[in-house]
Amino acid sequence: MKILVIEDNESVCEMIEMFFLKEGIDGKFIHDGLEGYNEFKTSEWDLLIVDWMLPGMDGVTLCRKIRRENSEVPIIMLTAKDSESDQVLGLEMGADDYVTKPFSPLALMARIKAVARRYQKNNGDADKGNILQTKYLSINKDSREVFLGGTLIQNLTPKEFDLLSYFAQHPRQVFTRDQLLERVWGYQFYGDERTVDVHVKRLRKKIGTDRQPFVHTVWGVGYKFDESVEMNES
Repeated sequence: MKILVIEDNESVCEMIEMFFLKEGIDGKFIHDGLEGYNEFKTSEWDLLIVDWMLPGMDGVTLCRKIRRENSEVPIIMLTAKDSESDQVLGLEMGADDYVTKPFSPLALMARIKAVARRYQKNNGDADKGNILQTKYLSINKDSREVFLGGTLIQNLTPKEFDLLSYFAQHPRQVFTRDQLLERVWGYQFYGDERTVDVHVKRLRKKIGTDRQPFVHTVWGVGYKFDESVEMNES
């Protein structure tokens, strides 16, 4: 696996590099956001790890620029910011996941492996040219596009697409947050349930309405995808 790490804290880089060596990961470390963006464009990467606060170009801007180039390379954002609004911003700009500092190297490695596995599986599914058709949605796994009533849904992040695809493949089935972390993100022990809540909130804004949110809250349990139910609140 070839990973580009864009992080200005050299101690953090040294810690990550030590674990990369143990795992046989080919890592390159850049300490400036603009330099990191230029390095990203020079080669093919299996995954990017990007710090939020960087000299030259901050991590959110870097992530947004990468996604505007239609790159779906997995991105994990490192951040000392723990508020939901900050998490939403990072995910909205296209990050697949975030890890809050200070973090355990083992937890970071688990996130890396989970994101990489999910990305590889999605690429394998895309090769089949699958199109999932529901009552209102058309989900093209090849182009990774979603159409609602024939209209393309704009600005879905890679992970929002993954989550919606999983929901649509299991209509009316209720999933706990832990189950979604395991099956969509690939986490069994290191996941943060707020990750699921943030993505569901973003999905509802992009594909649903107050009366027809598509992804419904099942109080005390989790979430389900149901196009047949309309409600005033979800």
